[in-house]
Amino acid sequence: MAAGEENQNEFLKNGTEKSGKVYGYVRVSTREQNEDRQMITMAEMGVPNENIFIDKQSGKDFNRPQYKKLVRRLSENDVLFIKSIDRLGRNYEDILEQWRIITKDKKADIVVIDMPILDTRRGKDHFGTFISDVILQVLSFVAENERTNIRQRQAEGIAAAKARGVRFGRPPKPIPENFHEIYRQWKRKELSVTQAAEMCGMPTSTFHNRAVKYGKASFPDK
Repeated sequence: MAAGEENQNEFLKNGTEKSGKVYGYVRVSTREQNEDRQMITMAEMGVPNENIFIDKQSGKDFNRPQYKKLVRRLSENDVLFIKSIDRLGRNYEDILEQWRIITKDKKADIVVIDMPILDTRRGKDHFGTFISDVILQVLSFVAENERTNIRQRQAEGIAAAKARGVRFGRPPKPIPENFHEIYRQWKRKELSVTQAAEMCGMPTSTFHNRAVKYGKASFPDK
């Protein structure tokens, strides 16, 4: 580890023991993602394992069981470490609201490890608080804006793929071998749609939709 990083970590850890309990919050978006990198960082910050709360779900909102448990646990002068602001969440307004709850209502401190300026233990005067609030709002906006851009790029990609004829979703099940004959009997009104569907092993609505498409494809002039 470089000397500058050591000094930064020493500063981040300085005073946490006497200011209250030390907590850490770790979040990954899916169960398949690995939280090891965040856990290593928490260990470097001196956060006890039993005080680290981990959620494996999206950061789109704060309806997360471990996060809720953590906030209930926080009290005055405690310190909460998070690796980066997007680990806390990705919704601009929600991040600001949770920041207010933790720092104002709970009277705990927050340290964003990747952004030392977002350390509420610094500058307890009005100017220090103002600087932290401004930086937080900028970063929260950037995080939410990137999430919006990702959704837009996904939507544009799907639209472009559909324009090329790419079909999404599960492919339809092949029609049964007896479908053609049953279709003809249904068409001659020898079978009801319910009877025809049962003989094909399909729900009634599925048989009807398939029959309509089959008829248009097989007998386009009729």
